[in-house]
Amino acid sequence: MIQVNVTALTRLTHAVLAGMLERASGTIINIASITTIIPESLNGVYGGSKAYVVALTQSLHHEGGEKGIQVQAVCPGATATGFWSRAGLPVTSLPESIVMLVEEMVDAALSGLDQHELVTFPALPQISEWENYNSARQAMMPNLSRSHAADRYK
Repeated sequence: MIQVNVTALTRLTHAVLAGMLERASGTIINIASITTIIPESLNGVYGGSKAYVVALTQSLHHEGGEKGIQVQAVCPGATATGFWSRAGLPVTSLPESIVMLVEEMVDAALSGLDQHELVTFPALPQISEWENYNSARQAMMPNLSRSHAADRYK
């Protein structure tokens, strides 16, 4: 799982990024998962490796966004693919209400790309929920590295 979700993704990105930067154009779409923000929903290695996908995508946007490179992380929920059978849980055992068809997920992801979403959650009704989550994360940045421990630890 780490080889596919972390190592292969990193190597493939490295292989194409230099040419994209040279041309000042290109698009990279990475497939993450809702486990990025709810890792307790599946196993830790899967959630952790998918969190890496989003972190890499956010870093690439920071480093290359103004250089003509568009990046996107797609965070689908349960999608009707062979993934479930390989994981030992047939997709038919999941509630139909949480399983999206592949075609609909791809259409939503591409619509998110057209809207220049950095992170796309195909099933999320209000993108403002993600934006609020991400804003809260960014608001912590100035306080995460300081010369002294927080008062609550003294």
